[in-house]
Amino acid sequence: MSEYIFKLPDLGEGTVESEIGEWFVKVGDEVREEDIIGTVMTDKAAVEVSSPVSGKVVKLAGEPGDIIAVGAMLVVIDTVGTADEGRTTGAGESAAAPVEEAAEQPVTPVETPVEPEVAAAAPAGTELTSARIVTSPAIRRRAKEADVDLALVPGSGPGGRIVRKDFDRYLKARATGATVAAPTMPSTRVKEIKIIGVRRIIAERMQSAKLEIPHFAYVEEIDITELESLRTHLNAKKVGSDRLTVLPFLGLALIRALREFPQCNVTHDKDRNLLLQHDAVHVGIATQTPDGLKVPVIRHAEMMSLDGLAAEIRRLSEAARTNKAKREELSGSTITITSLGKLGGIASTPVINAPEVAIIGVNRAVERPVVLNGQVQVRLMMNLSSSFDHRFVDGYDAAAMIQRIKELLEHPATIFLP
Repeated sequence: MSEYIFKLPDLGEGTVESEIGEWFVKVGDEVREEDIIGTVMTDKAAVEVSSPVSGKVVKLAGEPGDIIAVGAMLVVIDTVGTADEGRTTGAGESAAAPVEEAAEQPVTPVETPVEPEVAAAAPAGTELTSARIVTSPAIRRRAKEADVDLALVPGSGPGGRIVRKDFDRYLKARATGATVAAPTMPSTRVKEIKIIGVRRIIAERMQSAKLEIPHFAYVEEIDITELESLRTHLNAKKVGSDRLTVLPFLGLALIRALREFPQCNVTHDKDRNLLLQHDAVHVGIATQTPDGLKVPVIRHAEMMSLDGLAAEIRRLSEAARTNKAKREELSGSTITITSLGKLGGIASTPVINAPEVAIIGVNRAVERPVVLNGQVQVRLMMNLSSSFDHRFVDGYDAAAMIQRIKELLEHPATIFLP
């Protein structure tokens, strides 16, 4: 027997440990060289790991969700194929196997059925006192008169309460010698879902952001009637997915506003106690996916036209939803836009995507009566919700930047001025 210890390779970006995402093999399986044996998770994506040798799997490092260090044993493979299953080995070194970036794998819930406790049937006349019997005084009186032990009567009411039809059914069954079937009880099965992969990363980042960042929330309503008119006009010449949404207009307005408020286009390097103010605007687009929230990044958005920005939003959002986004496309944003689409609600309090210091949230657009020039008019109104890191962005500056975005969106022609 010859054992090969395959150690977790260095996945780059300063990674010192990774989470086991999913195994595609089990102990005892035969694998061939370059077969994909599983995935490991970095902070950005899932990475498929291929076997460097052929043989039989004799040991796996752990279960999905376990964290292992770079250089630690990942898989032990018997290259001769005569190893006993589960054998622990301390064999020598191995070269790191090649790894390929891959789409993130969905988390498979683990179901653990919890069986309800079932009391053994008691013979007639046996008194059961282990649980309190729930029923009405009238049924208790009838049971006493009929010499019926209520503990033998299955109850179908809330919490097993014995109702009149239950008692009548029992009396009829006793008179005919039939068996009284217990009522169908509600399921007590509990599904256990391991918090691993993307969901674990989201949970850790959300907790860290709320614990470490003092959020300053600011909500402003915006009259987008003129913007919607322009959008409708431009979309008249477009078809299908090329049609414009509000997001690229907001993106252009945000880029213009950041020229006047560069302190909001900042990332916080807490390890070096520095604020990094960026000339480039790398816009994160918070995207809901089957695996959870991801933030693909539009790099150098300040260089793009309206149609170019819209196309990049579509491309990256679709790549994130279908697990085709590259690792470098899921990091490096300097400010984030988030939208709940049709579920946008009246207002929201978006959580800052650290290490950024600001996030802008789009809410639902609705027609409302508005007083304009002394007259009540129906206008299309939309709230813009935002959050800022109050350690580094003063409330006045945050409000002023949102007011600038409001001005640009309410007069959309100004977005395109030099």
